[in-house]
Amino acid sequence: MKNTFIGKRLMAFKYAGRGAWLLLKNEASIQVQAVIAVVVTVSGFYFEITATEWILQFFAIGLVMATEGANTAIEEIANFIHPERHPKIGYIKDVAAGAVFFAAVIAIVIGCIIYIPYFN
Repeated sequence: MKNTFIGKRLMAFKYAGRGAWLLLKNEASIQVQAVIAVVVTVSGFYFEITATEWILQFFAIGLVMATEGANTAIEEIANFIHPERHPKIGYIKDVAAGAVFFAAVIAIVIGCIIYIPYFN
């Protein structure tokens, strides 16, 4: 079954799950973001946020964690290709980190839009 269409999709799912586990196990930034994700998820239950707010919240969590995962992969590739300090590698890493920054800022804005009204 490994070489069938379904078998290949199942293997891809397996590898993706392994990658997610490796990120959670080894990367401090993802671990912090996972804790924040749990906190805001618990907050969502506490404040009984709406279905739309749940969707936006999970979208924001996924956006940040996905960009952080991509950033980690980019950094690992860059370090593998050119282990020494190099301006171009530094630029590539900074741009990848900038993508995470954009995602995190948007997630914070979404969180504020969702939760600030519950404190009034």
